[in-house]
This record gives sequence, C-alpha cells and structure tokens, in this order.
Amino acid sequence: MIQVTELHKSFGDIKILKGVSTSFEQGKTNLVIGQSGSGKTVFLKCLLGLFDYDSGSIDYDNQKFTDLSDDEKRNLRSKIGMVFQGSALFDSMTIEENVMFPLRMFTNQSESEMRDRANIVLQRVNLENAQKKMPSEASGGMQKRVAIARAIVNNPKYLFCDEPNSGLDPKTAIVIDNLIHEITKEYNIVTVINSHDMNSVMEIGEKIIFLKDGEKAWEGSKETIFRTDNEAVSNFVYSSNLFKKVREMYLKG
Repeated sequence: MIQVTELHKSFGDIKILKGVSTSFEQGKTNLVIGQSGSGKTVFLKCLLGLFDYDSGSIDYDNQKFTDLSDDEKRNLRSKIGMVFQGSALFDSMTIEENVMFPLRMFTNQSESEMRDRANIVLQRVNLENAQKKMPSEASGGMQKRVAIARAIVNNPKYLFCDEPNSGLDPKTAIVIDNLIHEITKEYNIVTVINSHDMNSVMEIGEKIIFLKDGEKAWEGSKETIFRTDNEAVSNFVYSSNLFKKVREMYLKG
C-alpha cells in the first residue's frame, strides 16, 4: 500500500498540491484523474521521488520515503515499474533490449537470464515474436505493450502509468487498459494511473482520485462516480453528452 498524507508542493509562490491525502491499495487499479493543471503530473512525480515535496508524507508499505537512506531509495526504485506517456523506448535498442534495460540497472543476472526474463514478459503482453524489432517498426499499441513489459520485467511491487492511452485509438486503448488491469491482479501490484480518459475510468477504475486545483475534490470508484453530486466531478465527467446519457442510465438502474 502507498499512503499519502497532507502532501504539499509548491514552485516558488505557486502552490501545486494543497494537502492531498489518500491511499493506493495492492492489487487494485487506482486512477488519478482531473483536468489539465489539476496537479496530476506533479503528484505522480512526487510519488516516484522525482520531486521533493514541501510537507506531508508518502509511505511505501509503512516506510516513509523521506526517512530512507540512498541505498534504501535505490532498493525501492528497483521495485517500481513505470509506463511513460510516450512509451519512452530507446530508439537504438531492439524491443528485447528495451525490456532488458531495468534488469541491467537493478540486477546482477547473466545475459541469458535477462534475455529469458524479457522474453517471458514479452510473451505475457502478446509480443513473443517481436523481440528483434526496433521500436520504429512497432505500432503505437505495440510500443505501449513493450513499455508495459519493461515496467513489469523486474517483478515490481508498484506500477505507475502516466496517460498510458495517450495517442491510441479507442479499441487499442481498451486493450491497454485491460492488460494493465490483468497484470495488476496477476502480479498483485499497487497500480497508480494518471488519466483524463473517462473510458479508462469506466473500464478499470477500481479506485478513483479526482484532483482539482491541487486538492483532492473527490474519491470513489467507477460504480459511484456517476452517482455523485459533487459539482467539480460532474463538470469534468459530464462535459461529454455521451457520459450524461450514461449517468442517466446509471441513475435509472
């Protein structure tokens, strides 16, 4: 579990996060949603340890991140998988080599052991015949699956995804959503996903945190988001006529 308590973060005089408190449970897909400028990206970077925060705390399984030594922080980072918005694959490496990269960073495995492990996770994301391809030869959906394979190759305890459906067509986006959800259950990972995609919310949103102007404005699940009378959530969710109709169906049901 990741426990966040009264998290504050500013850049100069500009307050970005204003006392956010929440928790992310193991084996669940936790979505952080909100419109642009709500603080989602800064929040995620604080969770990853990329940004220092002004006050509050982030606990990874009851260990405060700020209390960890440099070696302990490195050990924690070895347990974190990350799927970046643009996949962030290395253009000069094959798909197999991209997936092996975290193993080179954080393990002492032999070349054959790393290659075997990479091929296992590539098979898990249905890319068992793509090892020798270059990223430029892969479609956007394939690149996302490579990014997921790389994120889970080291058996992480925590998985972070930043807009994993960005740039994908709706059908492929659903495939990626379901893959992340399946892997979360299969590996029993704490998964945190930054998203503004309501389709993702409705597909896999077991726990949803809604940020507005750096504050947690609402917390719930995909089953409850359409029943809330929270004005901030309503203005975000029902900006689409389609979801207004979906809400009507939920309320009638």
